[in-house]
Amino acid sequence: MDQDSHCTAERELLEAVSRITTSSTTSPSDEEENQPKAEISCQVRKENPEKDDTQDSSATLSPNSSMTTKELQEYWRNEKRQCKQIKLLFEIPSTRIVEHHLSKYVMYKIIILQTGSFDSNKSVIERRYSDFEKLHRNLLEEFSEELEDVTFPKKTLTGNFTEEIINERKLAFKDYLRLLYSMKYIRRSKKFIDFLTRPELQEAYGCLRGGQYTKALEILSEVIGLQERLTKGNPVAIVPTLCAIVVCHKDLENPASAFEYGEKALARLCVHTSHRYYMPLLETMIALAYELGKDFLSLQEKLEEWKTKKDPIRVFTLKELAVREYVR
Repeated sequence: MDQDSHCTAERELLEAVSRITTSSTTSPSDEEENQPKAEISCQVRKENPEKDDTQDSSATLSPNSSMTTKELQEYWRNEKRQCKQIKLLFEIPSTRIVEHHLSKYVMYKIIILQTGSFDSNKSVIERRYSDFEKLHRNLLEEFSEELEDVTFPKKTLTGNFTEEIINERKLAFKDYLRLLYSMKYIRRSKKFIDFLTRPELQEAYGCLRGGQYTKALEILSEVIGLQERLTKGNPVAIVPTLCAIVVCHKDLENPASAFEYGEKALARLCVHTSHRYYMPLLETMIALAYELGKDFLSLQEKLEEWKTKKDPIRVFTLKELAVREYVR
């Protein structure tokens, strides 16, 4: 390729990158375009003062003329990946009827996948009709305007366990979850996130309090991926779960794994040193680093620095904090 052709190729790539960068910051949200067209439908009426879920592409390195054609192509690929909005997809492929003493109900299996990329870590949960009903009732308290046109599947006096009714509700609940997730205010609300994660977290913390660390770790490891996706704009929200995993690994005598998850939790608290988990986590990380032969002096310095800024009051250990989570 001669010099003129080389320059032309670079110039075309620069223009293409510029178009992508501009479109990622000025294009309208695709929430309205992709709202599910189902029996359950509504229109978002609140203005949205928050930033969009996608990161501002201006935070990345801007292309310049010193880049080679190969570097520009790689930059272009990275920009396209960042412009893709990460979304969750809800499917309800099956159900099961549960008979417990005098009660009988249907459990709906919900599979939650991440779109926009290959997702090998799908989340699977189960909820019954009364769980959906409680969610809808709770959301109406805060989002009555957004949900005023939503028709929630009504309970019938008879026929609740027929194949026809169950299949209808499977489709209705799938569309209902997709609709709720399409509205930013709702998908970021604690009530919606709790619906998808709280039962599993309650079970995990119950196992932790009972000393069943292997079972607790199994549940926590499954739910944290979903919890992280749902709270993407609030990384501190998953700190308690990360710390519970640290406690489980530590008590199962897996110090290396405990330290790994502790580092993830500390990274989320680097600018939130007043968080209740910060000092107990630092103390635990110092002990783990010493046991593993890692650098613990830098952690010790952070702890001493924290103590000089805070009142020397009694704080709980990391395990004491963990066992207090989700206590009814």
